[in-house]
Amino acid sequence: MERTLNIGVLISGSGSNLQSIMDACAAGRIKGRVACVISNKADAFGLERARKAGIPALHLDHRAYSGRESYDEALVATLREFDVELVALAGFMRIITPVLLEAFPMAVMNIHPALLPAFPGLHAQRQALDYGAKVAGCTVHFVDPGTDTGPIIMQAAVPVLPSDTEQTLSARIQKEEHRLYPEAIRLFTEGLLEVSGRVVSVGA
Repeated sequence: MERTLNIGVLISGSGSNLQSIMDACAAGRIKGRVACVISNKADAFGLERARKAGIPALHLDHRAYSGRESYDEALVATLREFDVELVALAGFMRIITPVLLEAFPMAVMNIHPALLPAFPGLHAQRQALDYGAKVAGCTVHFVDPGTDTGPIIMQAAVPVLPSDTEQTLSARIQKEEHRLYPEAIRLFTEGLLEVSGRVVSVGA
């Protein structure tokens, strides 16, 4: 029997990237399954998406913990309860500490709405527009202790149009996110990603 890899998804909001991951798993495009979804916000719509799909949906309130490290310790404990092997951040609005990164070495992914290393941090689309960038996009990367500084796995570019607002550019980028993130996760679940320093390559 083919082995199925357990994925834990961390969210804070609507969970549109979570939906793309769940859909790809359900369609058999990813050799894995979403084993649990965890949000630091009780009203995150992504939790409802998970419940509708029959996936354990958990609220872990960061305000109940003394600091980032203690919160991440609780995250690690919960993820391990579900035998998670890959952690996918999908709009998780929390700074990740080494506590989580050391528990899942080179197995924490994030998607960012910019072509890193350009425009890290919050409001990347607004940053691109304010800077006058002609091309924007999204990046899937492994997470390291920095802010959007981990090794880049995949990127997709979209043009920045003269008429673009932050909302229209975000919508165009998000379409690429929904395509790119499941593909990066597929490569991970099939053992095809090789990391050498900062360089991520796709193996045979």
